[in-house]
Amino acid sequence: MRRRKKPPEEHENHERWLISYADFITLLFAFFVVMYSISSVNEGKYRVLSDSLGSAFKSVAAAPQLRLNQPPTAPRPIRPAPPKKPESLADPKTKQRTENMRQVAQDLLKVLTPLINDNQVKITQSVRGITVEINAAALFAPGQATLQPESAKALTAVADVLAQVPNQIQIEGHTDDIPISTAFFPSNWELSSARASSVVRLFSANDVAQERMVAIGYADNRPVVPNTDNASRARNRRVTMLIISEEPSKTTEIPIKKNAEPPPPPEVR
Repeated sequence: MRRRKKPPEEHENHERWLISYADFITLLFAFFVVMYSISSVNEGKYRVLSDSLGSAFKSVAAAPQLRLNQPPTAPRPIRPAPPKKPESLADPKTKQRTENMRQVAQDLLKVLTPLINDNQVKITQSVRGITVEINAAALFAPGQATLQPESAKALTAVADVLAQVPNQIQIEGHTDDIPISTAFFPSNWELSSARASSVVRLFSANDVAQERMVAIGYADNRPVVPNTDNASRARNRRVTMLIISEEPSKTTEIPIKKNAEPPPPPEVR
């Protein structure tokens, strides 16, 4: 029997690694190609996207085109608020009431000029109305509620002004924090109330309607400054007249011209 011939032995291939290396290089090249492609910005696509968004919001003309390396645009200027309506277009009744209050303030300034120049009177105008603050020393003797003759003349002139207007009037009496105990005034409550009532009686005697007035005594409960010394206590001893406004307006300060020529003294009734 004839023996079969053995096939020749295959030699081992020592260059198979080149196949894997070539595959790796190919994949690496493809990876870098992909990375480069996605890193490149397609300006055309951005422009199409910008136009599409502008059309969606119906503002194609106003929508800015998105461009690369475009410097930021300057902000749009802020439009100023529309001007307020001139005073001439205001309600005629409101305008008339405001003008009346201004005239009352000016008339009070005239008749109280001497006391204003002596720093005994302060006049202000607020949302509530016109406030006339008079130092108690200009009206009363210490611990008394009877008006002195000179102060009565000044208040008579004030009454002549207030008798011509329909506004409500609130008279307030204020004291310092030093207690008082006399036969007439057991406490500062009675003293402050009596002083406010004295002013009301004088106004009533000079044709200011009684139903328009009210007298209030606050004692030492509403100081304008702390009662720390004699000057502060003198500042807190005062009588305040509030001419209540019919139409509240903005708070304004009444300009005071010091050293002005005093008006002629009013007639004593």
